[in-house]
Amino acid sequence: MADSFFTTPDGNWFQPTDPCRGPWDPNACHAGPPVGLLARASELLIPDQQLVRLTADLTRPIPHAGFRIEAEVLRAGRTVSTTAMTVIDSSGKVVVTARGMHIAVESPSEIPTTTHDTPRLADSQPGRFPFGMIAHGPPAFSTGVEVRYPHNEGPDPGPTRLWMRALSLLPDEEPSPFQRISPLADCGNAFSRNANPTEMAFINTDLTLLLHRSPVGEWLGMDSVSRWEPNGIGMSDSLLFDDIGPVGRALQTLIIRPITASNTQASNSHKQDKPA
Repeated sequence: MADSFFTTPDGNWFQPTDPCRGPWDPNACHAGPPVGLLARASELLIPDQQLVRLTADLTRPIPHAGFRIEAEVLRAGRTVSTTAMTVIDSSGKVVVTARGMHIAVESPSEIPTTTHDTPRLADSQPGRFPFGMIAHGPPAFSTGVEVRYPHNEGPDPGPTRLWMRALSLLPDEEPSPFQRISPLADCGNAFSRNANPTEMAFINTDLTLLLHRSPVGEWLGMDSVSRWEPNGIGMSDSLLFDDIGPVGRALQTLIIRPITASNTQASNSHKQDKPA
């Protein structure tokens, strides 16, 4: 198995490895690792402020054949700064647009806060990713992650709590906490699905990741619930945490469609108006 989600020959072109492949289409990436690269691009632009929010619009499939990222500072402020990033395929087409928000960090002070009970890693046990290669045969995202569940919980449909440890984004480069949690943040729709992927497709059109605290450690957790509506629109809402407690939230907008012989082929092909 690859030891990272990407390689890069020149620091500009990112070549996905097998574990970066998504479950729906063998030619498209799982969105989590590319979002980690978008976070990396934003953090390189504003290194002296903490990246606290990243929103990515997944308007087209992210090609497993590779891509580059362009990034710019929209506003450089003393307290709040913003960035814009795009993922661009080999033909020059923009497939993802993203925005980042950075906030200057103050020295620790006595600020009232709240507490929220979250699972402890020591009380978990190894488990499997909910699904792997749904509609194709090549190795995919599930081969690049390890999963643990609280006792008496598991990968069945419904609201789910879990821990996950993922590969690094790039070889010989330590990911930042925001980069490290990005692959997990894009998994809320998979872990909290309301039916199995052989019955329903639940494809996210975006990902918003907001961290009020930098997560600590390689094992990171989420407590996810999905809301599916009869009109074919849904959302996944995930509380993100580490072994200390909550660190933020991840939100995904979902397209929900029943699986049939005809729309399976359409989902696999990821037409231009389909999300990644």
